[in-house]
Amino acid sequence: TVLTRSCYTKVARAFGGNRDRAAFWTANSYVYMTQDVRGRGDSDGAFYPLRHETEDGSDTIDWIASQPWSNGRVVMIGGSYPGWTQLYAACSGNSKLVALVPMVTPADPDRGFPLSHGMIMPAAGAWLAFLDGHTNQELNEADLDCAYRHQPTIEFDRVLGRSLRPWRDWVTHARRDQYWHGLAYQNRLLETSQHMLHVSGWYDDCLSGALENFSRLTARRRTDTAPMQRLLVGPWLHGTIGQRKIGDLDYGEAAEIDLNKLQLEWFNTCLEARNIGQPPAAVRVFMMGRNVWIEGATWPLPQTQYIPFYLHSQGHANSRNGDGVLDVEPPLDEPPDEFTYNPAKPVPYSPNVDFKQVGGPDDCAQIELRNDVLVYTGPVLEAPLVICGPLRVKLYARTTARDTDWTAKILDVQPDGKVIRLNDGAIRARFRNGHDTEEFLSPDEVVCYDIDCWATCIELQAGHRLRLEISSSAFGKYDVNLNGGGAVGRESEPHIA
Repeated sequence: TVLTRSCYTKVARAFGGNRDRAAFWTANSYVYMTQDVRGRGDSDGAFYPLRHETEDGSDTIDWIASQPWSNGRVVMIGGSYPGWTQLYAACSGNSKLVALVPMVTPADPDRGFPLSHGMIMPAAGAWLAFLDGHTNQELNEADLDCAYRHQPTIEFDRVLGRSLRPWRDWVTHARRDQYWHGLAYQNRLLETSQHMLHVSGWYDDCLSGALENFSRLTARRRTDTAPMQRLLVGPWLHGTIGQRKIGDLDYGEAAEIDLNKLQLEWFNTCLEARNIGQPPAAVRVFMMGRNVWIEGATWPLPQTQYIPFYLHSQGHANSRNGDGVLDVEPPLDEPPDEFTYNPAKPVPYSPNVDFKQVGGPDDCAQIELRNDVLVYTGPVLEAPLVICGPLRVKLYARTTARDTDWTAKILDVQPDGKVIRLNDGAIRARFRNGHDTEEFLSPDEVVCYDIDCWATCIELQAGHRLRLEISSSAFGKYDVNLNGGGAVGRESEPHIA
């Protein structure tokens, strides 16, 4: 039996339609079953994200296995929240669950969505409002921009005319505490025994979940009977898995994947223990720019080399019209760059903010005209440059604030003037040493911040340039830090830093 458990209701067409999926799976000798999670669609109870997915998933699997049409073996599919429901069900230890295909699945809920290491994602509030009740809610007329800008952040739901208990809980528990430990799954996942095919996209705003889960599961002690783990990452958004285009960008025919066929072949291999000859590579990732698939045994790929790039300027890296330079030469005695961060006028994360997809291969050229964005640009490439692996920024900085945010964005500067985001990250200063404890700043203290910008895989062509942006806000992706050092999400007064 192929099972999908979703919060988006059985009639929704997210990640394909259930009618089409049912026709495909039954034609290939599988039973197909879809279920509304607790409190959504036709299921009783109240919906509270993730709280009941382990026990409810296991109960559902037991029920399937007890039916006369079942052979007692269950596999699961689905993307986003239905990816989460797979992994939480796996954590139950139910041996009847054999194999999974978790697509675009977030990491632990406080490590990516709805929170990211102590930073609140406003899109999570809009997502909750969309799911407020048994049926999907219409948000086209809602003033999401007003709700995003409203302070304090904890009142986001009230601005939309709703009362969202999970939102209030999330904001109240910005620090990783027992509340989040109770909702976490990634450590428990290390004890699971299911075969898993992890699928994501370079522009999936939940990319870190797939990369982390695959890497951690394959790092376990390996034996001949260990469950198989596979990783597939393409040039996709959260909701365009298997497609070749993002807007006007076309990554070519190679980027297209038949997801039904992919999952069928995976389950046939897992369930029938077929002799498939030379086993496929554990990792298959799409290299943008060259628009080809490459393979390897591990993530990061075994041939990965880590190369440091350094920041340079004469103290005027403000905006793309400044003098910021990015290259492989360590800096000499150079002045620091300075900017003023006003929380009342935050830097927009991208030209278009949509709670269903927070950022993609956006053109950020206009954003870089702001003086509160530091811009460091590499030389024009004389030959192609492959960047395929993890991206991290080590930033030495100081601020007049007791607490603030630091943002980093890596971009591809194209010959036609477009500046395309590759990936990015941010860190909240008070959580710089882990978001289970708060450590506030001393005035003008120089601190080293390690900013995880996830990963990418692209070949920059000759004529392109590599670029880094540094600032202190990413409006639309994270809540605006008001710099006061008060309770996260409950401050109202902005402080310029």
